Amino acid sequence: MNSPLNKEAIRPARHLDDVASAASPHKGTLSWVGMEGIALPLLVAGQAIAARASAGVSLDAPDTRGIHMSRLYLALAELEHQELSLASIRSLLDTFLDSHQGLSEQAFLELNGEALLRRPALISPLSGWKTYPFALRCRRTPSGTQLILNVSIGYSSTCPCSAALSRQLIQQAFEEDFNDIPVSRAAVHAWLGSEQAILATPHSQRSQAHLSLRLTPDIDELPLLDVINSVEKSLGTALQTAVKRVDEQAFALANGQNLMFCEDAARRLHATLSHQPAVEGFALRIVHAESLHAHDAVARSEWNWEPV
Repeated sequence: MNSPLNKEAIRPARHLDDVASAASPHKGTLSWVGMEGIALPLLVAGQAIAARASAGVSLDAPDTRGIHMSRLYLALAELEHQELSLASIRSLLDTFLDSHQGLSEQAFLELNGEALLRRPALISPLSGWKTYPFALRCRRTPSGTQLILNVSIGYSSTCPCSAALSRQLIQQAFEEDFNDIPVSRAAVHAWLGSEQAILATPHSQRSQAHLSLRLTPDIDELPLLDVINSVEKSLGTALQTAVKRVDEQAFALANGQNLMFCEDAARRLHATLSHQPAVEGFALRIVHAESLHAHDAVARSEWNWEPV
């Protein structure tokens, strides 16, 4: 059995070999070298979150064996203890390149996490927390900076076809129940409040908007909160947190006033995102997780977008 390591007895050598800077036995350039899955605390929309980072640079010196990964890792501390911004990300990418002068011409950063936002109820004073998964992919090249923001936003959608079929059944029930009965305001009012009257309801589903946004490269603030707010406002049926019955009723009303096929939701968001000042191109994917079918209904749309 090996004896415990005595740290006090270890004396650092005057010179520590850096084999990564030695000549490589296999020459050639590499498009990306770095680390993935780095744990990193971030501050997003004023809330601390646990994120994961991928950091890398290109290796453009064909004779050099490796990059300095520790320099990338230590530089990530620039993002801690401050609100995440695009200005800080651009500064970090510059740090990546400055620490690899002569080796790298491109720098890369990807951040993955879940923004944690407190959302109010529709009517009552209650509120609760919702998470919004996001990823920020950043690339610095000699020609400039590229910024892609991915975010997923949940909402409720009620099928217009199912709503129409439900209304038809309610009409048929009304004709049958009042066939031989005089129609009065009081009778109809009582009938509408009975379970026998509303014998069919349209099906709704929890749905998702998956967005990939190419951001304007010279903006300083991360537009994550603005995008989420504008998308939820456009759809009108954001998922709720803490609710009372008055909120649940308001939510039912919102769904009834916002009947949506996946095509409707995609067109709404296409128009909304086209007018976001921080967005210069996007690809969106709408998923309605059907409660009628065992498969999903999906719609996609793009504007000023090239696959990356």
